[in-house]
Amino acid sequence: MTDELLVYGSYGYTGALVAQTALDEGLSPVLAGRTAERVERQATDLGVDHRVFSLRHHEVVRRQVADFDAVLNCAGPFSQTADPLVSACLRAGTNYLDITGEIDVLEAIAERDPDAEDADVTLLPAVGFDVVPTDCLAAHLHTRLESATRLSLAIDGLGTFSPGTAKSIVEGLSTPGAVRQDGRIREVPAAWKTRRLDFGQGPKPAVTIPWGDVSSAYYTTGIPNVETYATVPEYAATVMAKSAALAPLLGAKPVQRALKAAIDATVSGPTAEERAQSASRVWGEVEDDEGNRATARLRTPDTYDLTARTAVESARRVLAGEVGAGFHTPASAFGPDYVLEFDGVEREDVGSGSEIGVSVPEE
Repeated sequence: MTDELLVYGSYGYTGALVAQTALDEGLSPVLAGRTAERVERQATDLGVDHRVFSLRHHEVVRRQVADFDAVLNCAGPFSQTADPLVSACLRAGTNYLDITGEIDVLEAIAERDPDAEDADVTLLPAVGFDVVPTDCLAAHLHTRLESATRLSLAIDGLGTFSPGTAKSIVEGLSTPGAVRQDGRIREVPAAWKTRRLDFGQGPKPAVTIPWGDVSSAYYTTGIPNVETYATVPEYAATVMAKSAALAPLLGAKPVQRALKAAIDATVSGPTAEERAQSASRVWGEVEDDEGNRATARLRTPDTYDLTARTAVESARRVLAGEVGAGFHTPASAFGPDYVLEFDGVEREDVGSGSEIGVSVPEE
């Protein structure tokens, strides 16, 4: 191998932040993507090397990634990009990272664990905002209550979206929600449960959302029951529950194409000033079968700024040989305190009384 790090999808909104952060941190990434003009312009502006290739032809992808010690995939939706890059990395002996938060993608990568161990390759997905803070909080809570059998995680403050994030959300419009029950992922309706949770500023309504932690937290902690939530306006839970009937329409290819075209035309991602003023909060709670609970909260900087920093630092540690072969989650690779190493992240252990109420659906 002649180079260390390939950043695929480097000219997207988040990919560009990752590329710049990598340079700022002293790495020399090679930038890559499928659109020559955009990659060339970005590489010229940053003064780094570049590659141009799509993910359609497996042998081409394998040859491209074989020159690198690690690939950091920033090209969403990851439902389309992760598998060809993971497969190529396994054949080439190249370590793989990405910033996905998609449950199906995480599950598919976890299934490649035996292949990764055989190939002496590290598979470390989800090194962005979702999942690093939530995964570390889950691991921390598990250390406080090792007998926990139930885990709930919630995010507040996701007010801005990049084009890639918006497209991932659009792809999810036609799919049901998801929770993990007794170790298995179960499909549930949209807004299946509603809770009022205190992120440190008073109770807010939150609904079940299929975050990546439904997958990753299980591998990190072994806790068999996992639910993930996001805060919503008061009226939104009812609207989300009623929208389930529209799922087939929203999943139709013409509708998906139209929605994604609209995103390309209208969504550019938050400005640097908007990111500087943005903050997110994470809430988590574990409970065991005896009714014992432990609760904690995190406060983080802007999701995109934190993603760039955690992704680059995770890649640096993989390049340094600090992560073994096989599939890993961020917290299983680096420990529950990993997220606290980044400026602006604060963690608070609280009592078990931060839940105000819960609306449980009928089975």
